[in-house]
Amino acid sequence: MDQTISHRPPPAPSASALLEDLIDVFPNERVSFGELIDRLDLRAHGVLLLILALPMCIPNVPGISTIFGALMMLPALQLTLGQRRLWVPSNVRAWTFPRTGLTRTLVATIPTLRRCEVLVKPRLSLLTRFPVTILVGLQTLLMAFILILPIPFANWPPGMTVAITALALLQRDGVLMLLTIPAAIASVASVYLGTRLGLAAFNSIADWVQGLIAGLN
Repeated sequence: MDQTISHRPPPAPSASALLEDLIDVFPNERVSFGELIDRLDLRAHGVLLLILALPMCIPNVPGISTIFGALMMLPALQLTLGQRRLWVPSNVRAWTFPRTGLTRTLVATIPTLRRCEVLVKPRLSLLTRFPVTILVGLQTLLMAFILILPIPFANWPPGMTVAITALALLQRDGVLMLLTIPAAIASVASVYLGTRLGLAAFNSIADWVQGLIAGLN
């Protein structure tokens, strides 16, 4: 009896399984950024974007979004160019951090990620691969640019959009990737509203100062 041989590659591990493998894989007390990227391989873009986006989803120190937005541009640009493996400069690859800190972060993150994986799972995975990732990269570049701008109350919408994008890339979830489109539109709207609020506040302060000066005269 003839048997059909499947040449389909085995399914990629889930994001939580990928991170769980990182807990015990590094033998040294300090881990280099290059080692981490090499271990993540083709999914390094998603992991790095998720790491950079999550702090933007909560209240943070003013100005920090400018730094994180600039850092997001590196993986976003490489997605746009169709680069499968994440490239970083050699001096960045040489950065090291304590293995214990990485382990604590992973142990704290994995349970939450597992809960997300109940809903976020591989489907319509074509929308998470090249050439669709060109559009994904362009959208992420736009979100990163918004984060760089000093606009009040406009950080968390693009941060959430990038976090959702990263999770969709990691889980190969095309349905979730489609949801990033309205999220990106909402982020652009937040820029408009934030700019209007900022200008209105500036004009009010300017009018108050002018009235105060006129009263003194």
